[in-house]
Amino acid sequence: MFSGLIAYRGTVRALEPDRSGATLRVACEGVAIEHPCVKDSIAVDGACLTATRIDGDAISFDVVAETLARTTLGGLREGDAVNVEYALRLGERLGGHFVYGHVDAALRVLAVTDEGQGKRLRVERPYALARPIAEKGFVALDGVSLTVAAVGDGWFDIALIPETVARTTLGIRAAGDRVNAEIDPIARYAIAAVDSVRV
Repeated sequence: MFSGLIAYRGTVRALEPDRSGATLRVACEGVAIEHPCVKDSIAVDGACLTATRIDGDAISFDVVAETLARTTLGGLREGDAVNVEYALRLGERLGGHFVYGHVDAALRVLAVTDEGQGKRLRVERPYALARPIAEKGFVALDGVSLTVAAVGDGWFDIALIPETVARTTLGIRAAGDRVNAEIDPIARYAIAAVDSVRV
């Protein structure tokens, strides 16, 4: 479980394909503070991964085919910056919203505009995700907990505050880039419950 409040970044060291997926190695900030262990869950650009090896600040992860198909991780290159969040610990303050790290889709950024001190991202809103992505609802993009500012036919907007622009990789996203999207799990379950009653 994660909060979607990004405190750390990472730098991709390598993405090495293997017969069942790939091995991702990331130099992660926060290792000395968070003390991650092998088998810990760590979100990389919003995708929950399991640490398989830790060597100093470099953490390795096995990335299975399903994750490569649903996320942007397969397109990472050496030197790319990624958002890193270590799993919540019992008793920690939850300042964002519940983020599972179960990415629904990699969505295309349609436009980025300056807005006051921050930025506004317009992101595609495919039909399959249109219902749970609602104005003033929550969504996680690349693991960042965000409020939906507006929705339209095939798109939704996110207003980024300066802190988010400076601290996360969303500040360097441009039109045409893809971001990992996870819908609000509460919305997911509410829609599933309503749909099951209709059947």
